[in-house]
Amino acid sequence: MPPLRVLFLGDVVGEPGLVALARVPALARDLGADLVVANGENAAQGLGITAKAARQMRDAGVAVVTTGNHVWHKPEFAAEIDQVPWVIRPANYPPGVPGRGWLGVEVRGVPVAVVNLAGRVFMAPLDCPFRAADQVLGELPPSTRVVLVDFHAEATSEKRALGCYLDGRVTAVLGTHTHVPTADAQVLPGGTGFMTDVGMTGPVDSVIGVPGDRAVGRFLTQMPRRLGVARGGATVCGVLVEADPGTGRCLGLRRVEEPPRGSSVP
Repeated sequence: MPPLRVLFLGDVVGEPGLVALARVPALARDLGADLVVANGENAAQGLGITAKAARQMRDAGVAVVTTGNHVWHKPEFAAEIDQVPWVIRPANYPPGVPGRGWLGVEVRGVPVAVVNLAGRVFMAPLDCPFRAADQVLGELPPSTRVVLVDFHAEATSEKRALGCYLDGRVTAVLGTHTHVPTADAQVLPGGTGFMTDVGMTGPVDSVIGVPGDRAVGRFLTQMPRRLGVARGGATVCGVLVEADPGTGRCLGLRRVEEPPRGSSVP
């Protein structure tokens, strides 16, 4: 059986990011992607997610939407999450929190699991993501070999440590949250693909999605102010993962950025 290809996209930021997703179906066809996954925790006005935004992502061809520390920023989403079952939240939230931390889908007859975890370093103190990963892996059916992990975390050390911890047990550990793509895409010794952060699907002319002048103003004054979402063209940023359907091992991964940075952005 040929390799399974998954296009995994970084944090979709606001309306520019949602608009940019219109390019995803053609991009997925060009890359031969069998499945598209994207982080959507900033899809609703740049902070949080709603059922409406989740449906917009689904309509653009995103099969599974992951989230992170801003998943509940829009309070109504706690009641909405079960209405959009393709959206997951970090599995290391305490028991009793709405939603679920992983989702199984079938792609070309191959069972695939997408797992969501959130970091704790410089972030809200959730339950341990390492132990939560162990618990989720124990829940997966034995037939599920292809497992993708979205680790939504701030610290590069914590992301790398989880990659090492899960090496050989999952197909890929892919970082989100910082909105800046890193240059360390690789296959770890045990066969797990890893990248510290896959970047952002959102406005290029910005400070991680925020208008530059507003971000600068906050740094200069240390005063609270509404940041909002930058306007202008957006890039679709992520990674393409190739997986062995039988073993779940990562055969390769490479950065995806459309259009490439430095070129004209629609």
